[in-house]
Amino acid sequence: MDPELVQPNAYIALRLPSDSTMIVQVLPNTTISIGKYGAFQANNVLGRPYHLTFEIRDTVTHDGKAQSGLRVVPAAELYADIKDETPETPPEVEGENSSASGDGVEYEVVGQNGEVVVRTNRQIIDDPNSQIMTMDEIEALKAQSTGSGKELIAKILESHSALDQKTAFALAKYTLRKTKKYLRRFTVLPLDVPTLARWILTDKEPMKIMELRGEILSLIGSWSNVHCTPSISTPSLDGDGMQMKGGRWLVIDETAGLLVAYMAEKMAILHPPGHDEQEAGSNIPSKQKADAVNGDNANGEPTTKDVIAPPLYHPRPRKTSGPATTNTITLIHANAQPNLSLLKYFHFDAFNPSTSHPLESHLKTLSWLQLLSPEDDIGYVEPATASEEVIQSWKSGKRSNHFRKRRRWERIKFIADETRAGKFDGLIVASIMSPVSILQHTVPLLRGAAQVVVYSPTIEPLVELSDCYSTARRTAFVTNPPDPDMMPTEDFPLNPTLLLAPTIQTARSRSWQVLPGRTHPLMTGRGGSEGYVFTATRVLPAKGKVEARGKFKRRKVDGVMTRVSSVQGTPASGDSGTVEMDAS
Repeated sequence: MDPELVQPNAYIALRLPSDSTMIVQVLPNTTISIGKYGAFQANNVLGRPYHLTFEIRDTVTHDGKAQSGLRVVPAAELYADIKDETPETPPEVEGENSSASGDGVEYEVVGQNGEVVVRTNRQIIDDPNSQIMTMDEIEALKAQSTGSGKELIAKILESHSALDQKTAFALAKYTLRKTKKYLRRFTVLPLDVPTLARWILTDKEPMKIMELRGEILSLIGSWSNVHCTPSISTPSLDGDGMQMKGGRWLVIDETAGLLVAYMAEKMAILHPPGHDEQEAGSNIPSKQKADAVNGDNANGEPTTKDVIAPPLYHPRPRKTSGPATTNTITLIHANAQPNLSLLKYFHFDAFNPSTSHPLESHLKTLSWLQLLSPEDDIGYVEPATASEEVIQSWKSGKRSNHFRKRRRWERIKFIADETRAGKFDGLIVASIMSPVSILQHTVPLLRGAAQVVVYSPTIEPLVELSDCYSTARRTAFVTNPPDPDMMPTEDFPLNPTLLLAPTIQTARSRSWQVLPGRTHPLMTGRGGSEGYVFTATRVLPAKGKVEARGKFKRRKVDGVMTRVSSVQGTPASGDSGTVEMDAS
């Protein structure tokens, strides 16, 4: 199935004239409502490409019933306002104590060559009675109108008594405000992780994703070095394949699955190849039917016809593959089941995953109990075994339950043992738990040169974590190493020699209005937590003998020239160390 076309049961993003975003699911044979802008049939956008702008136009059928249709807005019409020349500025009354130009009009900004840049509206008084039409009259016209809203906007502009007094900038601003409010248009966009995060931040619950902004997501992805390393199978002469190892990342995600979705998108395992509806590809409306549904007839009127849509649910193939060993995400959670509710927007159900989705085999979940003390977890204990003859004598329900328990135990044991073996390529944390307690158990599972990234809405937890890996604490740890059996201690809650170059940083993009004499940041930006990221690199401290480094002095001892270091060598890991002296 073509990913560039709107597919049945897919989640899409609708960009409305008010610049807000709405996420809806395109269920066949249903009606999608977009609030005050109207509603349309979901079948009208099936099979259509993304990034098209549609216009809602109501029509009346022969039996007198109202029916909504869609018209594709061409690009020439979308950008007609931009191509048009700037309208002439209407004349303005000159003030008594104002500096006026030769035509008797006062200006605020004049160019270097004397040309007029911006005219002032200092003498204009914003009177709410300038709009003759009342709100009831506007709502009545809105109810009677069957077009896209252009006629309504034109009538509102005509009824404004002080429209001729507005400057070009004020007139454009007023027109744009009415257009955003009454124009019945929307643009269909594919749903990706940044769009989902922006929608939750502006329209839903920001605390559900720990106020994780798109800039912070990009910062996390850059520093964690998350990338796609696909398994490449090259058939040999005897038909066997050779598999190339990919990356393995350890994740603690308490953002309802947003962080996992962002990583999966960068690793190319977020979207299924054809979704679960691939079996019903032949039932999708054809291009000719889509044109009949969404296009215009010979008279230029929108048409709407019934299209037979594919069924909502389809049988899934039986599972034949186990957990992947490369290019994987291992998620550690604190509950009985992980909270991955946001992955439903990408057709993945953590409780009943589809075998056709890449995350089914590339996403591995385990609890903190299964990581730290697997013997105490009931899912890690092997279920009772039985002989083949006994199993065949059971009823089908009992036999299926037995094999289901065995498969669940095998998966839990495989994931727990693989995670405890370590050698991960990176660690990414977004949790309300103390980062010190998290890194105490997860940093030893990383390989050398692995990246550690910890996100926090506030900076205080990250400052405490950075202090645990400071240079002063590392020096004290190397000079007087504590007993390993006594770790962690009050002075050393973490081993400061395991991470190098701890850094705290943040990023935020701010929108600005750039106009002559009116350049300033937009005052409508959302507040909330700033969001900070802690980054560091996993290192493997040297063990055993450590050679001294520093300034050396040559002196003769008993007739033998020796080179003695002025720096005392100590082992980095607490083992017995020696300082070598080179005799010449």
